[in-house]
Amino acid sequence: MAPEQMAEGPEPGALPAGTPSGTLPTGAPHAPGAEAPPARPLDVIDQDILRMLQADGRASIRSVAERVHVSRANAYARINRLVEDGVIRGFGARVNHERAGQGTSAYITLKIVQNSWRTVREQLRQLPGAAHIALVGGDFDVLLLVHVSDNRALRELVLTRLQSLPEVLSSRTLLVFEEEDLEPLG
Repeated sequence: MAPEQMAEGPEPGALPAGTPSGTLPTGAPHAPGAEAPPARPLDVIDQDILRMLQADGRASIRSVAERVHVSRANAYARINRLVEDGVIRGFGARVNHERAGQGTSAYITLKIVQNSWRTVREQLRQLPGAAHIALVGGDFDVLLLVHVSDNRALRELVLTRLQSLPEVLSSRTLLVFEEEDLEPLG
């Protein structure tokens, strides 16, 4: 628990004992492809909460409540609703891939057999180092971002794993020389 929570004791809407201070409600996010409920409109407070959590996903409920000027119970309920509605898909860490042993990054474009997106998507999810998959319009069908240890691992992934998929008609690899995640203004 965060020091401010320990000093005050449990609060309405408090996290269960033993939950790390940065942990927020988990709700029941919707599985990919599952029918999500209709989106509820977000008010200014919801949008402020989203900006805060994008800047610091480990923010305590108390600090969120204080910054958006609502009660802790209200902040907890709003965050839980955002998770349940699928607006917040999860909480995670921003990783420096190079320092984590994934020094080579690449965008890979794929042309695929018509109507094979769902099958290809499932196969791409299984690839080691796959970080982002998008079905796009234009000169190619799929854009895949990968982070791997080195050029040898990238070569193996492209020439052995991707090009062996029967639904993949062609691929093109764009090596990333430098990258930067754009973080929301806090």
